Amino acid sequence: MSSAHEFESTVLREYDIRGIVGGTLVPGDAFAIGRAFGTVVRRETDSDDCQVCVGRDGRLSSLEMEAALIDGLTESGIAVLRVGLGPTPILYYSVHRYDAAGGIMVTGSHNPPDYNGFKFMIGKKPFFGEQIQELAQIAGAADYAAGYGSVQSANVAPEYLSRLLQDYDPADRPAPLSVAWDPGNGSSGEIVQQLTGALPGRHVVINGKIDGSFPAHHPDPTVEKNLQQLKSTVLSDGLDLGIAFDGDGDRIGVIDSRGQVVWGDQILAVLSRDLLKVVPGATIIADVKASQVLFDEITNCGGDPVMWRTGHSLIKKKMQETGSPLAGEMSGHIFFAHNYYGFDDALYAAVRLLSAINRSGESFDELFDRLPKVVNTPELRFPCTEERKFAAVEEVRERLAASGAQVNDIDGVRVTTVDGWWLLRASNTLDVLVARCEAEDDGALERLKSDLVAELEKSGIAAPDL
Repeated sequence: MSSAHEFESTVLREYDIRGIVGGTLVPGDAFAIGRAFGTVVRRETDSDDCQVCVGRDGRLSSLEMEAALIDGLTESGIAVLRVGLGPTPILYYSVHRYDAAGGIMVTGSHNPPDYNGFKFMIGKKPFFGEQIQELAQIAGAADYAAGYGSVQSANVAPEYLSRLLQDYDPADRPAPLSVAWDPGNGSSGEIVQQLTGALPGRHVVINGKIDGSFPAHHPDPTVEKNLQQLKSTVLSDGLDLGIAFDGDGDRIGVIDSRGQVVWGDQILAVLSRDLLKVVPGATIIADVKASQVLFDEITNCGGDPVMWRTGHSLIKKKMQETGSPLAGEMSGHIFFAHNYYGFDDALYAAVRLLSAINRSGESFDELFDRLPKVVNTPELRFPCTEERKFAAVEEVRERLAASGAQVNDIDGVRVTTVDGWWLLRASNTLDVLVARCEAEDDGALERLKSDLVAELEKSGIAAPDL
């Protein structure tokens, strides 16, 4: 008889499961997740013949977690298709390629090396929110489906690589682009090396070996210090741009030829300008952390900008609801439904970015410089416990609402004033609060920072060094 299983509450996130290996997340959790997810798939499809694709990133714990997960899936009667080591987008692609009933990626994404976790698909849709809580309910009641599953393996990488290259457009550019690539020792390393070998132009790959200890730097391109090595490579080799990926290859970071960081919302602005030439009037979605410059750029190019909640699953769902061909987040998740599948794929986004540069006939620096200049902070993160972070944001929201401030509370609080805007929200993946401010000049930015700090202090939170 199956025994009930309880998860540590902090691992059940809004759009995935993630925890500290050996602490809040152990192989027994992975087994229970497999059994519970297999149960959901069996019940939703009302079938005894269900296939679920499983992939894993390059973290040191991923092989053990994958094995336990697969054991749980097969005990629920699932036919498992192992797609092996690679970036999360290969897992997503596999679900589409094999028309699977679902998919699970074993990945800690951009978290520190001692983390791991799971991202899910049910059919071709994201699996998140209450659905993740349902896994805990099934495991807690030991209410599992029973059966005898199977395990097969497939090498999807060659097909995936071919699909990436399918949408590369050289556009008769006289001199092919020269690019530095930094997978950050993450799980996209092998595919990046194969991709760059097939593209025209000069390509320099650094940190291409998959190594879950991340010896060069942490694989998170939203933190500028993690891009220093890429900057140095671009500048020393005289390259046109540099492209970085996070640990599981679903988030992109970009450096121009001068070593300047091009943030996720700025990347999306360049891509939006290119897309709207062929899909006029398209709805393009960005999260609440994105610059007002992006939303204005989409409007000025004839598009329909939509501000939405942060989170890859939440964005994907909104794209399906609105029919949006393109979406993105400040954190570097870029989603193409135009000519693609609508999931976040940083390697595909890189191919589309290079193609957009080629079609423009300009340098990447010129495309970047055409965006209006504002002053803003990067995405700021500072510690706040899992138990406190959401309550703190709610306290700030209530005070602002009572004061009559202009607040968008679709995800945290985004406050618009005569000086610009500032944002405060709770991270769904780390025990941190996330903040950002944007204004037209330095004086206005300092006033926004002061407003943010004042609200934090009212809630008893030590203000970050802004």
